[in-house]
Amino acid sequence: MKKIETIIRPEKFQPLRNALSSIGIGGLTVTEAAGTGKQKGQTGVFRGTTFQIQLLPKIKVEMIVEDNQLDEIVSIILETCSTGNIGDGKIFVSSVEEVIRIRTGERGNEAVI
Repeated sequence: MKKIETIIRPEKFQPLRNALSSIGIGGLTVTEAAGTGKQKGQTGVFRGTTFQIQLLPKIKVEMIVEDNQLDEIVSIILETCSTGNIGDGKIFVSSVEEVIRIRTGERGNEAVI
């Protein structure tokens, strides 16, 4: 099993969710996040005062998938969330040793579904 964590632009979440749902991926954890990278924030003006916004709003989407689904899901994320501009986000993939459903005690793939 693999854990996919992706940080994306907020406006890309709904198209990503729709694309994942179309291939049967429904189990997601979604977190509102803020971050900075190569974008280095933005400059704004409020009532004549210039200020820096250091952290930009992002969405973090996490999912646990079977190994054979990894390439398809990464492709969907890349196609759906890429604008070609700095700030599109990142995808992190890591191995998951064990998954246990708290309610039933199920383990492994049965706990993921």
